[in-house]
Amino acid sequence: MPDRLQRLRLDTEQHRIEGTLQLPTEGYRSRIKDFFNAHGDNFIALTNARVRPIGGGPEEQHEFLAVSARHTILVVDLGPLGDAGAQSPPPAPFPPILP
Repeated sequence: MPDRLQRLRLDTEQHRIEGTLQLPTEGYRSRIKDFFNAHGDNFIALTNARVRPIGGGPEEQHEFLAVSARHTILVVDLGPLGDAGAQSPPPAPFPPILP
């Protein structure tokens, strides 16, 4: 069964992170909520990630980033990117962080 790529925005207490998560196409843990519930104390692997401090500061870009699921406060689904075997487009710029 092929995996699919899903673009997400994660907020932690100190960072806003946008990245690509690889999920199963169907079945167990194919929904974002189920995936996070199953990884409660683990790290979530994101690719093509952008990290911006909530309090302001320079944005960082990383090809790979592991985020603690336990420290994730908010998850926003930004939409599918297609099959995991396909080349993903570059991420869109962050919207401004409101105070």
